[in-house]
Amino acid sequence: MFAVLVLGVCSLKGGVGKTSVTLGLASAALEHGLRTLVIDLDPQGDATMALGARAAGDGDVAAVLDAPSAETVAAATVLSSWADDGLDVLAGSERSALHDRLDDEDVDRLRFALSWVSGYDLVLVDCPPSLGGLTRTGLTACDRAVVVTEPGLFAVMAVGRAMRTIDELRRGPAPQLQPLGIAVNRVRARSVEQAFRLEELRTLYGPLVLSPFVPERAALQQAQGAAQPVHAWPGAAAAELATTFEGLLERALRAPKR
Repeated sequence: MFAVLVLGVCSLKGGVGKTSVTLGLASAALEHGLRTLVIDLDPQGDATMALGARAAGDGDVAAVLDAPSAETVAAATVLSSWADDGLDVLAGSERSALHDRLDDEDVDRLRFALSWVSGYDLVLVDCPPSLGGLTRTGLTACDRAVVVTEPGLFAVMAVGRAMRTIDELRRGPAPQLQPLGIAVNRVRARSVEQAFRLEELRTLYGPLVLSPFVPERAALQQAQGAAQPVHAWPGAAAAELATTFEGLLERALRAPKR
């Protein structure tokens, strides 16, 4: 085994900013000099694109899941354009959707592939926004899982499904997996409806609701659209977001490592 935290970022509802949270954590890790690998399991490949990475030939996460080995992992791992060193990407691919089956027959393939990964302080796994084989495969490889939500009715309902999935995996193929908590994204300070949903989350999940909340700021989308870390983006809003992700990263790093 290796002394690194493998952190899954998941949501069972699309559009809540799961990949944005993954990228924010990657930005904070880069800022603090943590060697980080981002594994893009989402067939949309948004994390790979935002990190300025591009798969080389047939080297991508789908090839790793097809045949986990030192060779396929090395071929799929590319440097992010965010930095000259220290931030790598296991490149995403739409072909990974072929592994999005509901059976658990091959759910340990990514965990097996990670046995050839070394030299990192942190591994972030960006899971698809669905409850399929890819999400289960991603979480099975993880030590901790962050469930991303936003303060809306349907997003809050999806949190319960995600937490049940984590518990099922912990009782089955991933006994090491624990929920780190719930990251609340796109929070607007003056929204009465959001205040109600935030209180609902606190009532249901107590200390599993992580702080600080991620505020809704256009700077996050602007930085990602430019394939830049939020820590490098100008302005007070970006600085606020950078501090927020540093707080979430600090909480994650307090989790026991392998």
